[in-house]
Amino acid sequence: MQFQQLQYFVAVAETRHFTQAADLVHVAQPSLSQQIKALERELGADLFLRARGNITLTDAGEALLPLARRILADADTARQEVQELAQLRRGRVRLGATPSVCTGLLPEVLRTFHDRYPGIRLLIEEGGSHDLVRELARGALDLALVVLPLPTPSPALTTVELLREDLVVVSSPDAERPGGARRTVRVADLEGERLVMFRHGYDLRELTVAACRAEGFEPDFAVEGGEMDAVLGFVRAGLGVAVVPRMVATQAGRGLRVTPLAPPGLYRTIALAHRSDVAPPRAARELQRMLLER
Repeated sequence: MQFQQLQYFVAVAETRHFTQAADLVHVAQPSLSQQIKALERELGADLFLRARGNITLTDAGEALLPLARRILADADTARQEVQELAQLRRGRVRLGATPSVCTGLLPEVLRTFHDRYPGIRLLIEEGGSHDLVRELARGALDLALVVLPLPTPSPALTTVELLREDLVVVSSPDAERPGGARRTVRVADLEGERLVMFRHGYDLRELTVAACRAEGFEPDFAVEGGEMDAVLGFVRAGLGVAVVPRMVATQAGRGLRVTPLAPPGLYRTIALAHRSDVAPPRAARELQRMLLER
């Protein structure tokens, strides 16, 4: 019994027509009929009752049909599993993330992933959540780490919350501590402080400005328009203070004073997003699993 014969048999059983079945499996009708006859000889029983314009299954055919379908389905599953394993030996993962997440969260996870799957190329795109959502929607990314809530809610994306991270105030150790001698600083204490501010479209910019306005004042910018590394460098130089994620502040090293925000504080929610209508590639799903289990 050959695998191909079972394919031909199922095609005839489903179409009840030899010519249509041959078209379905892309083979000449005489070849299909010969293979069906060979299968019947192998099994020692007729599988079809052949009458002009009327093809029906015999009892033997009825018994074989569910078994043949199961064999074909199992073979297809095996093929997919092997192909997915092959995808973990070569290929790529296109991951988008905000710059602060690239700095704080990703390095250790990506190192572990690379050690386990050295044949997979990791393509990282930095950007604000708005840009990353757009890139996901047009299929330019497999996964993205974005800040919730999304700037534009999209039913075409699936998001899974990854972590909630506190925001802190960083300043130069040589400058006066924001909020005076207290161990924490309130958002209201930032009134009158010179802020080093991220560029437009940066999630942290929008969050910080909104928090200041909720306290009844407009923030005063000493410098604006930078990415994360530039903002931290300007703060070290004493140009002003900035509100950044705790993870980034912790990993930024020497030259920064880190002051927590007083309760209720500020925080951001990081989520892992992918398109709802298209399953990520096998390698991307493996990176997704590692990020969720980190």
